[in-house]
Amino acid sequence: MHYHWNKGIGCLLTLLLLSSCSREPDESVVVYTSQDQVYAAEILRDFTIATGIEVLPLYDSESVKTTGLVNRLVAEKKKPRCDVFWSNEEMMVRRLARRSVLEEGSIRSFGYRTRRLVINTNRVAASEIPKSLGELVAPRWRGRVVMAYPLYGTTLTHLMALRAAWGTKDWQAWCRKLISNECKVVDGNSAVVALVGRGDAWIGLTDSDDVGVGRNNGWPIRALALAAEFPTIANSAALVKEAPHRRNGEILLDYLSDDRTVNRLVEMGALEGTMWQAGGRLEPDWPRVLEGFEEAFDWLGETFFR
Repeated sequence: MHYHWNKGIGCLLTLLLLSSCSREPDESVVVYTSQDQVYAAEILRDFTIATGIEVLPLYDSESVKTTGLVNRLVAEKKKPRCDVFWSNEEMMVRRLARRSVLEEGSIRSFGYRTRRLVINTNRVAASEIPKSLGELVAPRWRGRVVMAYPLYGTTLTHLMALRAAWGTKDWQAWCRKLISNECKVVDGNSAVVALVGRGDAWIGLTDSDDVGVGRNNGWPIRALALAAEFPTIANSAALVKEAPHRRNGEILLDYLSDDRTVNRLVEMGALEGTMWQAGGRLEPDWPRVLEGFEEAFDWLGETFFR
């Protein structure tokens, strides 16, 4: 069975007709996005060419991926400036909808990346590759594992999904063991791949798109998916409640989740694919993931304090 994140989206001609027949006085739309700027800027430029609607984007940085924009959206809740939040992961969109910052009924999830274990093939033999996250806390990997700071982006999503799956007690024990085993913590997933590619770390937790960049750089790396413990990460977007340019925001949402846009993101390397086979992977149970989120987030901050 396959799930497809894009359902019932009209063709681009429909978007053009809608935008030409129902124009707002201010022909613009404001989007906050944690999708990498190198990819998002091209997509948003093409949207303007197709619809005539000017996009005013605000991008996030690699080191505070998604979280910085979330804080801004919360701060602006009573007087929104943004129309659409486009995230390169799903958890924060769902969290903002739960807090009534985004319109829950407007959420679009599309395309996917996967969380991956990346290894340096010059340092780790095929027979030595860990088969579970639990193996990463073994003494043999002391000081040789790296991950992104877990308060941001897909690393936060991954760890929160593990908490929901394992239970808080076992999850906290694993995190503590990881730190005791001198796990390196860096500012983002691309930095994880770079460290493994140079051999400064042997194993890393990262995303499929960052591994692709590392391979293009010629680094001796290999990506593995420990499926039962590694989730699929969808792009996700939604309207801000009381969006100043709601109609234009709706048109942008349609454009972002359209098959052609998703395929373009795949071609650029921002996404791994448009659909995936269900089963076998760590599937986040979103109500459980979001339950007790603030407490778990604070615990991560204290535990991984740098």
